[in-house]
Amino acid sequence: MGDTDNGEPAARPASPAPWRLPRQLAPELIRLLLRTPEPPAPGEPEPTAEEIASQNIAQQEVIQEVISEVEREMVVDREYRFKVWRLAGLGLLIVVTIAVALGRLLVGGPPTVAELRAQAGVDTWTELRIGVKDDQFGTAYLDPVTGIWSGFDIDIAYMVAEDLGFRREDVLFYGLESEDRARMQATDAKGKRVPVQLVIASYSITKERIEAGVHFSQPYLYTEQSVITLKGHRPVVALKDLDGQQVCTLSTSTSSTALSEAGAIVTQKNRVRECFAALDTGDVEAISTDAAILAGWKHRFPAKFEHWDLGLEKIERWGINVGENPALGTLVDLTLYRSWADPDDDRWEKAFEANLQSETDPEKKTPIAVGEQPPPPRPDVRWMPWEDPLG
Repeated sequence: MGDTDNGEPAARPASPAPWRLPRQLAPELIRLLLRTPEPPAPGEPEPTAEEIASQNIAQQEVIQEVISEVEREMVVDREYRFKVWRLAGLGLLIVVTIAVALGRLLVGGPPTVAELRAQAGVDTWTELRIGVKDDQFGTAYLDPVTGIWSGFDIDIAYMVAEDLGFRREDVLFYGLESEDRARMQATDAKGKRVPVQLVIASYSITKERIEAGVHFSQPYLYTEQSVITLKGHRPVVALKDLDGQQVCTLSTSTSSTALSEAGAIVTQKNRVRECFAALDTGDVEAISTDAAILAGWKHRFPAKFEHWDLGLEKIERWGINVGENPALGTLVDLTLYRSWADPDDDRWEKAFEANLQSETDPEKKTPIAVGEQPPPPRPDVRWMPWEDPLG
């Protein structure tokens, strides 16, 4: 190591980075290898052609090795820079994502479940009043002897109530007539009018009802219109087969319009049991409403009735009337979304299997309802980082 003028050891020049060394020395090495060889000393023999060729080959191999090394280092350099930029881009994306999440969390965005519950007033309720039908086997039926409610709508009601935080004993069912579903007014055992917080009563979602002010949840069942007659009635395979016949349906039912257009003489009742009473007395020749409703009566009295599939394309979409309470509507939709999206949540499937699938006629197999829950969109709810959207 050399000394400086003041006698101190001179600092060693910094060595270039190893990954830079071949690239910096390559031009110099190539110039040295390609320089013209010096002539032989006096008295020494001239190199032979074979020796010259051998030397050239050796030089070319060294040159090629240097060039290959330089190319490899250039590739490594490019990959290194690409990784650096990629990591920088990923870091920026993470920062932006966190900023957006914090903005939604701290500044605004859709409401949380807790906020929805506060807006809906759910936490102030000591009981949950639900309006349902009470004379529809398989969908919503009140046994007059035992006082026990059963049916698909009843099970859906319990599912919603559970997610809202109500125990079964805190859920109160009230029977209501078809025309009272929009009013959300039911009747108790003493005949007193009772306002309800939800209506789950085979209530089809239609444009006309929405325009009239009914606030529906997402659909929870798909079914279709069908016909039931007494055994021995001539086949009914289309609505036109009811032309000129007396047909009973429910008041405000979506079936009424199609029946009238087909030429049927339509009689409307507030309860389906009133239609079956008219069928028994011969006042009407057929009953037409949703298949999921009629299938229960056919299943209960298989030797008495014939259930006919009309082959209609129109789908009846049953929804829950949540009234003037949009926050409650979002909470109900959240239950339906969780039931559909969570593979471990089989409450809907169990309700369908127990109440509707079991009513399928093994011989005719008249369609009753679609055996899969309608896929609902994910509700616009803000989730805390520690919350699970599927509950």
